[in-house]
Amino acid sequence: MRVALITQDNPDSLQIRLDNRDAHLAYIAETGVVEMAGPFLELDGQMCGSMIIMNVDTIAAAQAWADGDPYAKAGLFKHVRINEWKKVIG
Repeated sequence: MRVALITQDNPDSLQIRLDNRDAHLAYIAETGVVEMAGPFLELDGQMCGSMIIMNVDTIAAAQAWADGDPYAKAGLFKHVRINEWKKVIG
């Protein structure tokens, strides 16, 4: 199943994101379940959250992936939402 992981960063946490970015990208590469991903941007272009589309067997597997993300372990996120997602276009 496809799952959307949507996060909102804590206020004033850009440095946490930057400090953990390489580990986050390595985690994406090594786990092999992410189909597409990228940050949300503020009007000034500053990263402020993420959207990750992954293909997993269960919502529990998506939650486990989210919990293991270096960004989550570093305390970057104020809010995390996980929903099953259906691709219609693209």
